[in-house]
Amino acid sequence: MINLADLFEHVADTVPDRLALVAGDARLTYRELDERANRVAHWLIGQGVAPGEHVGVLSWNRAEWVEVMIGCFKARCAPVNVNYRYTAGELAHLLDDADCVALVGEPDLLERVPDRPSLAIGAPYEKALADASPERGFGPRSPDDPYLLYTGGTTGLPKGVLWRAEDIYLAAMSVYSGPIKDPAELTIGAEGLRFQVHAPLMHGNGQWSTWICLSSGGTVVLWTGRHFDAGEVLALAERERSQVLSFAGDGMAHPVADELLRRPYSLEVFSIGSGGAPLSAGVREKIRTALPDVMVVDSYGGSETGAVGMAVEGARFTLGRGFAVLGADHVPVGPGEQGVLARSGNIPLCYYKDPVKTAATFVTGPDGTRWALQGDHAVMRDDGTAELLGRGSTVIVSGGEKIFPEEVEVAVRSHPDVYDAMVVGAPDERFGQRVTAIVAAAPGREVTLEALVEHCRRELAGFKVPRALVLVPEIQRTPVGKLDYTWARSLLA
Repeated sequence: MINLADLFEHVADTVPDRLALVAGDARLTYRELDERANRVAHWLIGQGVAPGEHVGVLSWNRAEWVEVMIGCFKARCAPVNVNYRYTAGELAHLLDDADCVALVGEPDLLERVPDRPSLAIGAPYEKALADASPERGFGPRSPDDPYLLYTGGTTGLPKGVLWRAEDIYLAAMSVYSGPIKDPAELTIGAEGLRFQVHAPLMHGNGQWSTWICLSSGGTVVLWTGRHFDAGEVLALAERERSQVLSFAGDGMAHPVADELLRRPYSLEVFSIGSGGAPLSAGVREKIRTALPDVMVVDSYGGSETGAVGMAVEGARFTLGRGFAVLGADHVPVGPGEQGVLARSGNIPLCYYKDPVKTAATFVTGPDGTRWALQGDHAVMRDDGTAELLGRGSTVIVSGGEKIFPEEVEVAVRSHPDVYDAMVVGAPDERFGQRVTAIVAAAPGREVTLEALVEHCRRELAGFKVPRALVLVPEIQRTPVGKLDYTWARSLLA
C-alpha cells in the first residue's frame, strides 16, 4: 500500500540529518524539508483544500516547489504543474481545466492570473508557513491519493494525466525492480546518492528524477537558473560533488559536452542520463571523449506510461516491466513487426475530464488487459528490445510513404558540419509533404543541401532524404528539452 507522503516520511525518519535538497541558497536536511512540507500541508488544509482537490504550482525550479509538492501529498491533494511560459489565456485554460482550488507561485507570474486564490512565494509564503504547525498530525492516507501531471501540449492543448499515487511511484519513481508493499521495505543506504536535476519541476522528468532520489535517501541538487548555462551547471556539480547528472536531451547535454571538452572540471560524476528526449550519437561521443569512465544512459517514457526502459544504444531500448509493442488489434506483435509502444499494469486512470481522449489512449485488448498507449511507434527485435521509430503525431507522409522525422534527424545530425537539427514536413503540391531539414551549423562550418543529401543517402532510403534545407542560428526546444515542432513548422509558413 504505497503512498508518496508515507514514503517520504519513512525516509525522513530514517535519515533526518542527511542533506535532502540543495536549491540555490537553500540547503535542507530531510528533517527540515519534512517540517516545511508539514507547514505547507497544514496551511492548505486551513485554507479548506480537501483530499482529492488540486493545487497549482506556478514557479521556476526552487526549494519551495519541492516543499509544496510534498505538502500537497501530505494533505492528500494533487500538485498541478503549471508552465511558467504560458500566457494569461493559456494559464486560465489550464487552471480551469485542472479545477485548481489554490495556486502557489512566483509573485511576477501570479500577476498573469488575477482573481484566483493564491500564495506568493517570498514573504507571504514564509508568513503562511510560520503560522502553520511543523508537526505531522495527519490522518491515514491511501494508495489511491491523486497524482495529476499535465503534458506539455506539443500536439495540442495540455492534457492532465491522472494517476493513483501507488501507480505513479511504481511506474516512474522507484529504483526497485519489483513491487514495494510498505515504506519499511525501502532500503536507505549509509550514504545517499547526490543527484543533480536540471529539468523543470513543471515536467514529469524533473519531478520523477527528484522523487527517485528522495525516496532512496539521496541528495537532490536542483538547478535553479532561469537560463541553462553549461559552465554554471558543471561548476555546481563540482561544488556539490554531484554523482549523477540528469538532463533532458541534447538541448541540455550538448552544451555541457562542449564545455567538458573546452576545459577540465574536478567531478565525481559516474553517470549522465537523459529523460524526455534521447541523446544523439554525436553528443554521446563527445561525453565519452571528455569523461571516458562515465556511464551514459537514455531513459525513455511519457506522462501516460511512466518510465519505459533504458537505451541499449541509440533508438533501441530494453523494455521495462509491463511494456509491449501492440498491433492494430491491441495484441503484442512479434519480432520484426511494427506497432505502438504501450504499457499495462501500473498505468493512469484517465485524462482528467476528457473521456474521448481517455478512450483513445487507454485501451483494452481482446484478453481484457488494459493498456496505456505511449503514442510512439516501435519495432520489436529478436533480443527483446524495441527500436523506436518516432511519434505518430509528427510523422511525414510524402508520396504515400510514412517517414518518421526522428530517423532522419539522426542521419542529419551525424553530418560533421551540423551542430543540431530537426526535420519536419513542408507542404508539397506533388507529394503532399516534402522532407525538410532545419539545421544549425557547427561553429565555423557551412551546410549545403547538396552535401546533406549526399551524406543522408548513405544512411537512408531515397524517399527519406531531405528535399529542402532551412538554416537557423539555433534549434529551438520546449522548456523541457523537446524539439519544438510548432516553431519549426512556423518557419515554413
